[in-house]
Amino acid sequence: MSNGIPDAPDTGATALQPGTFDGQTVLVTGGGTGLGKAIASEFARLGAKIAISSRKEEHLEAGRAAMTELGAAVCVTPCDIRDPESISNAFDTIEKEVGRPSVLVNNAAANFPVPAEDMSPNAWRTVVDITLNGTFFCAREFGRRHLDAATPASIINVGASYAWTGGPGFAHSAAAKAGVKNMVETLAVEWGPYGIQVNGLVPGLMPHEDMTADIRGNLDRTNDKDPCQPALRVGRPRELGWAATFLASPYGRFISGHTLVVDGANWQRRSLTNPNVVSVRDQMGKGPFSAQ
Repeated sequence: MSNGIPDAPDTGATALQPGTFDGQTVLVTGGGTGLGKAIASEFARLGAKIAISSRKEEHLEAGRAAMTELGAAVCVTPCDIRDPESISNAFDTIEKEVGRPSVLVNNAAANFPVPAEDMSPNAWRTVVDITLNGTFFCAREFGRRHLDAATPASIINVGASYAWTGGPGFAHSAAAKAGVKNMVETLAVEWGPYGIQVNGLVPGLMPHEDMTADIRGNLDRTNDKDPCQPALRVGRPRELGWAATFLASPYGRFISGHTLVVDGANWQRRSLTNPNVVSVRDQMGKGPFSAQ
C-alpha cells in the first residue's frame, strides 16, 4: 500500500502572511479546549486578539493560558449560548476588553452517542438547543452588531459530515448539524449584501487531548485509526485551524455559503462490497432494547 497523504507541516507553520489578523478580534465559542483551542491558536499566531466563551471556568482558564503562551491578547468570558441574554452580555464584555469581534467561530456544541430508541426527550432538546439554537443565537447577535455598525465580518460554523449522510447513534447531533449547515447557506445570502461572509467548517478525525470519554472510548475500540482513513492518517487539529484562518482571511472573502470538509475524504469513503451490518446497539455494546 502507498503512503497516503503526506503529514501536515509542523505546528507554528502558516501559509498566510504574518500579521494577517493584526488589530482584529476573533471570538471562538468553546475555544478553551480541543479543536476550538486549535482554531483560536492559529488566529492568535496571525496576530488576532482572541475572545473565548464557555460555560466552564476551567475551560476559560485553559484557553487563557494557551493564548497567553502564544503572546496574544485574550479575553475570556462565561457564556451559555442557549441564552440570548448571556450571549449579549458576553459580547458586551468582549467589545469592552478587546474590541468588537470581526470573526465569529461557532464551535461550541453538545454531543454524545446514544441509540435513538434510548434517547430521552431531554437529551434531544439539550443537544439541539446548544448545537443548533446556540449557533443561531450567537450568529444573530454578531450579525446584528455588524449590521448596525455597517462593518464587514466573517462567520464560521463548525459542522459535521453527518449533516449530509445522517449519523446513526447521533440522531440529535446529526439533525442539529444539518440545521447548522443550512444556516450557513441561508445567512450567507441574507447578509452578503452587508459584507458578512458565512461559511461552515467540518473536521474529520483529529484526535486531541480534550476528547470526551465516550468519543475516546469509540476510538479505543478501533485498533489502528490511520488505515481506516483514505489519507492513511488522521488529521491534525492545526489543519482545521489553518482552514479557518484561510476562510476568514482577505484571500477567502469571495467564498461564502460554503461548508469545507477537512477530513482527507473519509466521509466520502465507500466500499466495493458492503460489510455485514452491525446495529448501533451492538456497536455500543448494549443489550437488547427494553422499554422498561
